[in-house]
Amino acid sequence: MTKTDELDLVAAFKALGHPTRLAILGWLKDPESFPPQDRPAAEVGVCLKHIQARAEVSQSTASQFMAVLQRAGLVTCTRVGQFSHYRRNEDAIAALGKSVSLSI
Repeated sequence: MTKTDELDLVAAFKALGHPTRLAILGWLKDPESFPPQDRPAAEVGVCLKHIQARAEVSQSTASQFMAVLQRAGLVTCTRVGQFSHYRRNEDAIAALGKSVSLSI
């Protein structure tokens, strides 16, 4: 495992180290469980305001949570007008699982 791979793994574990961020990643497995949006969640992801409401945190805290998950590569963000929509990065999550199984 290269130094870069190790840093990526550490970033992913740090992102998943907070219970709410871990929960959010789990919730995003089923984007249709969130309230309806103007554009389908399967197409653009889940609007930050819906994630914020489910997590019962402030908009600022929800934004910070999502920024950490995005920097770790676990979610992607799509802007629709003034709103940010998030969805899981399934390729990165699968790669994380593979990295963990190979490194432990």
